[in-house]
Amino acid sequence: MMSPAGAWPAALLLLGLGGTVAAPEDEAAFTGADPAALVVEDQVYLYPTGGDGALHSWALADDGSWRRGPALIRLADISWIPAEENRQLWAPHMAAANGRFYFYYSVGPQEPYPAKIGVAACDTPAGPCTDSGRALIDGADATGFAGRPAAGCTDGMAPSGSGKYKFEAIDPMVFVDPASGRRLLYVGGSNGSTLRVWELAADMVTVEREVPVDQPQCFTEGAWVEERDGTYYLSYSSGHYDRSDYSVRYSTGPSPTGPWTYRGTILSRGGGHKGPGHHSFFRDPGSGQMMMAYHRWEDQAGDGPYRNAQRQVALAPVQYRADGSIVPVDLDAAALVD
Repeated sequence: MMSPAGAWPAALLLLGLGGTVAAPEDEAAFTGADPAALVVEDQVYLYPTGGDGALHSWALADDGSWRRGPALIRLADISWIPAEENRQLWAPHMAAANGRFYFYYSVGPQEPYPAKIGVAACDTPAGPCTDSGRALIDGADATGFAGRPAAGCTDGMAPSGSGKYKFEAIDPMVFVDPASGRRLLYVGGSNGSTLRVWELAADMVTVEREVPVDQPQCFTEGAWVEERDGTYYLSYSSGHYDRSDYSVRYSTGPSPTGPWTYRGTILSRGGGHKGPGHHSFFRDPGSGQMMMAYHRWEDQAGDGPYRNAQRQVALAPVQYRADGSIVPVDLDAAALVD
């Protein structure tokens, strides 16, 4: 499916406030957070955090509307998560390999139980999916782990909670290195603000080993990796997810694990748009334009924390300068699509 005419405006497409949404169960708007993107055979999919105890795919239709698919996985159906723990599913990521699709998801919150990463194998990008039956990454295994908080950033997220669990296993992202073929799983979140990387086995549901990774400056959570002309771009969220200081920063390096050179901020608050972050990148199959999917708070007063409101999923084009640096997205100049 080619992207419909006007689907990627020069400024911004805000889903749910601009554009159209069609979904089962009378879903009125594309609200959610943490949208991970995947393009398969010219079809664009987004995988956001939802709020109904399940995680879904959203697909861009020919008429420019976004349609929600059936639940890929439901919290109530994951046998290794005890119901009494009162958990939630967050920040998923879908990866393609072996002629199948693999759906990685976060299980939180961090306390009183450790955060974990699960994985399910799927027949198509829209499911059905079958859970592996166990945690892929377990934060309880990191009780002796010495966190490596990023240095040199004044507004990064400070460690939270009791400190019992030294590493928060959330926000999975899988990157297959085009140079080496290694399947790398990036994980890490706000409690300790530490990024960790594991190499996956060929089956995509087994960890082979942990890989040392250079800690990026100002890292809080939500890592995303892209390779461009031999340079690896690591972008990530910084700040507090429920405040106006949430933003997207990036660093570049010669390998998918660094060492990283900090390059600055891509996305930050502007106008009435607060706390934009937890993003992903994808290339529009019609135009070849690189795009960023992210979430932000709309019409919120003050700097937060924001409560009793839903985040909106948004899209913006990504522009590169001649030196390879990324041009920051100007939210003040952004226009909504009617």
